[in-house]
Amino acid sequence: MAKLVILNQGMTGRTLELNVERTTVGRVEENTFQIADASVSSRHAEILLHGTDIVIKDLNSTNGTYINGEKISEAPLKLGQTLRFGQVELRIDDGKPVNTQQAPAVAAASPAPAPAPAPKRSEGGTMVMTRGVSLSDLEESGTRQGGFDTNKVFSKKKNKANMYFIIGGVVLLIVIVVLIIVALNAVKSTGQP
Repeated sequence: MAKLVILNQGMTGRTLELNVERTTVGRVEENTFQIADASVSSRHAEILLHGTDIVIKDLNSTNGTYINGEKISEAPLKLGQTLRFGQVELRIDDGKPVNTQQAPAVAAASPAPAPAPAPKRSEGGTMVMTRGVSLSDLEESGTRQGGFDTNKVFSKKKNKANMYFIIGGVVLLIVIVVLIIVALNAVKSTGQP
């Protein structure tokens, strides 16, 4: 059974098994898989199962949906790919333990205990650390290539329903004021209190 595994520090280990036809992902509780991160839209994406195929569809999110660093609106998702919602990275996994005899390349990329931890680069450019990260390791890694630009200001989507509600309220208020003025003038002209 395929599952999504969150890779971000602080959320590491959170998983979601993809076992229903439609899974919604987003920041709010009403989603099937809630990711409480400011870079994730309230209704960010949906994951659809079509037999054994997995398709991901962006729901017009503010910060986009990416597969292996490439922005998508709708695309098939394959095992081992890295998925990103805003700044949150996930990996699509089959949930099976790694067998070192059948998949030596995968076993070599996994962290192993070592006396002196050294960062390794995996296919997706993610650094695999055997232990915590030191300041010198961060300085050596250089700048991040491609991906999410944190210098851009987040733009808020416009809510047309609120705009129409406010315009309707203003028009209604003007009509009420005009009716009150007309009624007061009618009372003054007839001379009746």
